[in-house]
Amino acid sequence: MTRIIQSLSQIGAGYDVLFCDLWGCLHNGKQPYPAAVAALRAFRQDGGQVVLMTNAPRPNQFVIRQLDRMGVPRDAWDIVVSSGDAAQEAMFSGAVGRKVWHIGTDKDDGFFDDIPPEFADAAPIRRVPLEEAEGIVATGPFEELTETPQDYHDRLVQARDRGLPLLCANPDVVVDMGETRIYCAGALAEYYEGLGGTSLYFGKPHPPIYNRARRLLDLAPDARILAVGDGIFTDVKGGLDQGIDVLFVTGGLAADALGPDVENPDNALLLDWLEGHALAPQYSIGRLR
Repeated sequence: MTRIIQSLSQIGAGYDVLFCDLWGCLHNGKQPYPAAVAALRAFRQDGGQVVLMTNAPRPNQFVIRQLDRMGVPRDAWDIVVSSGDAAQEAMFSGAVGRKVWHIGTDKDDGFFDDIPPEFADAAPIRRVPLEEAEGIVATGPFEELTETPQDYHDRLVQARDRGLPLLCANPDVVVDMGETRIYCAGALAEYYEGLGGTSLYFGKPHPPIYNRARRLLDLAPDARILAVGDGIFTDVKGGLDQGIDVLFVTGGLAADALGPDVENPDNALLLDWLEGHALAPQYSIGRLR
């Protein structure tokens, strides 16, 4: 049974490291949550380390620039690890071929253009029309504010019939940008699988992104890690699958299902909702604070 807490400070002393989600926990896509920033700063001041772990489909340096523009202070975190980092490594290793059809926006160009040093001498990845592609790379819809996975039905059927694998750079299905809910690459990947296609994942809840964080921090096997996030099938499932404790932020994607007060989830509603999803995070909190 999950324990509802009022602040990270109630449990923070029991952990060495936080794997903290961004969207819905630290910011809303437009501006940071001051209480969440304060909580991360306090955790670090008490000797903890903070990994900002995001399913953003861009390499971490682009995520950092976005955080800077948004006003997230750098003393609130130690490192940023993105789904884009892990997925980019797979792409340059040839997981979906060297000629790919890219589904996504111009803001994700860095996924292709910012080549990791270890792949500087590798054969180039070329973005080509679907008809010429050996595989697909999905970083999100072309028009993320208006499109749905169903808009890609005919093209994905064509890709399935040709046996093209799809590399999903962001396993999130939806996120909230301010008050607007938008589809992510994970929705396209799930839809493709529903059509009989093959999708490859590297962000939460899948192991590569967690392994990358542990490697970059050189964490000991017995490091006490707490995963923090609002995605039940990404943050919560991923943490539990990794055998680490989870703090579920209920005031994010699931807020509408858990009572009228975003800061204080209804205990009975929360327990029923978690039981319905067959997942049991150790802790829950309305907003990270």
